[in-house]
Amino acid sequence: MNGAKTIIKKELHRVFYDKKLIFSLFLLPAILIIGLYSLIGQMISNMSNDIEEHASSVYIVNAPQDVQDLITGTGYDTSVNLIMLDADASLDDIKTQILNSETDLLVVFSDNFSEVAAAYRNQGDAIPVVDLFYNTTSDYSSAAYSNFSSTILGSLQTKLLTDRFTNLELLQVFQTNTEVIVNEDKANGEYLSMLLPYFITFMLFAGAMGLGIDAITGEKERGTMASMLLSPIRRSELVFGKLVSLAILSSISAAVYAIAMIIAMPMMTKTFTGGEEIPFVMHFSVLQIVQLFIIMISMVYLYVSMVSFVAVLAKTAKEAGTYVSPLYIIVLAAGMITMFQGSMEKALTVYAIPVYGNALAIQNLMTNELTMTQFYLSIGGTLGLGALFTFLLTKAFNSEKVMFGA
Repeated sequence: MNGAKTIIKKELHRVFYDKKLIFSLFLLPAILIIGLYSLIGQMISNMSNDIEEHASSVYIVNAPQDVQDLITGTGYDTSVNLIMLDADASLDDIKTQILNSETDLLVVFSDNFSEVAAAYRNQGDAIPVVDLFYNTTSDYSSAAYSNFSSTILGSLQTKLLTDRFTNLELLQVFQTNTEVIVNEDKANGEYLSMLLPYFITFMLFAGAMGLGIDAITGEKERGTMASMLLSPIRRSELVFGKLVSLAILSSISAAVYAIAMIIAMPMMTKTFTGGEEIPFVMHFSVLQIVQLFIIMISMVYLYVSMVSFVAVLAKTAKEAGTYVSPLYIIVLAAGMITMFQGSMEKALTVYAIPVYGNALAIQNLMTNELTMTQFYLSIGGTLGLGALFTFLLTKAFNSEKVMFGA
């Protein structure tokens, strides 16, 4: 195996002694991920702040006195640009303004609103109507609708019910006491179990794709592959050395991606939770850590063998990228499917499907639900397909037609 060791040393030396490769393979992805997530988080935050700071334009037509009192009492009239109109006001122009996002909300109260509400006694009696017109494609308009509904209409409904029944407790027919019984580790893992399998699958493949194409097709283009093939090193050792070195480099690249995402993810979660941090308090046993490590190593092996086999069939790096792209899409899809399946029951056999089964296994591991049978199936299917690609890669390396285009 001295030949394989020589290849491994050569590949690692080639990467770690090239500042450009270190930057492009390990530093640049981390910078891009953190920068992108920060930018997205800042943009979403700016958009939310803009909506909150925007003074909505609201037209209210035929508002009864008690509604006007509520508007004044709640301070609603100081937070929006409020225009009060009489019942005979023309509504067409206002609706056109809402359609063109020039006005945010139109509220129309039916005639004698308060009197009709107070006169209600029996089923079939007239019920007053509030018509609201807003534009769902406008964030400002949607926010104005939600604000008016919660601030004014909610208070108005409570007032009218109080006037009708005096004691609102009469409307409460029973009480409920709720006690949450939950496994904290599983609850904390639910969020990560949706995102992490997808991220791991594409991060590992992204690292293997860039490195594999350069290490195989790139060397064929540069002519260094021919020199290695003519050396005393056996081609099976050459294949082994390439795969091991690519697996090491891909794992390091994936680790960089993972660290960058751990740093960047709180920036996104703070945005969606109004500045509050989501505590990811996870407790993993030694067995679970070992299982996650083995799953990831098996995926790395499958990815580097897949990419290497496709890359060895290509004559140029551009051609290899074209060949690898469909595999990348399949890997992304397999990881993404697990994000939207939740607690849906899965057949045991699906864990043997490479990549998809690995993503499911990682998902179950995050929620402490991974069984040893599921673990073995996910590893077995991945290693089996990886062994097949390794066999095909070795056959390709032994083919003069493939390696030299003869």
